[in-house]
Amino acid sequence: MNRRMMALGLAAAMAFPVAASATEAPVQPRIVVTGEGEATVTPDMAVLSLSVMREAQTAREALDANSAAMTDVIEAIKGLGVADRDLQTAGLQIMPRYNYTNKPDGSQQADLVAYQVINTLTVRVRDLAKTGELIDKAVSLGVNQGGSIVFTNDDPSATVTEARKNAVKEAMAKANVLAEAAGVSLGKVIEISDQSFAAQPMSIEAKAFDRVGAAPPIQAGENAYRVQVNMTFELK
Repeated sequence: MNRRMMALGLAAAMAFPVAASATEAPVQPRIVVTGEGEATVTPDMAVLSLSVMREAQTAREALDANSAAMTDVIEAIKGLGVADRDLQTAGLQIMPRYNYTNKPDGSQQADLVAYQVINTLTVRVRDLAKTGELIDKAVSLGVNQGGSIVFTNDDPSATVTEARKNAVKEAMAKANVLAEAAGVSLGKVIEISDQSFAAQPMSIEAKAFDRVGAAPPIQAGENAYRVQVNMTFELK
């Protein structure tokens, strides 16, 4: 008798979750939209990437020549008012350079020609008016590798916030249009996420600045900060 009651109790317990799941509320209809917003602001800082390359018969000679040139570049940059905290070594490469010739048996012979040393410096320029002069001096003193320039903002948070608000407005407008066209009404927001995008760097060709007394013209323009939001709404 006890065994029969235990079996019945176990069967009831196993059946209970199924009964509970059958009474769960149906999934609420929903709509997912994407909105994009943009806001612009005048840059207040430029970030430069400048490289010095020197070549010599030995790695020691190449490093010494590179170090001397980079020291002159750094001192000149500091002389234009750039603080130590705005100067950072971004990379140092020491590598052999080979000359490859084809041998009669079809193989290649590698002959060591020289050693190259490349030292890359990242510079934050907070006085944009000095950007062209700084590049000109750096090239005159030894910078001979193409780099990059990015016009940015020390604190773009207010502009990004404006772009985010614009993105939300666009997403809500889209959702309202779709809901109206479908003959339904929007409910509460279930989920929202965002992603921001900043300006892309522009390349510098150092050889274009290889002329005495001619600082390159620099135009900062405006920075556009973009934000994309994804919003999920319930439908009534």
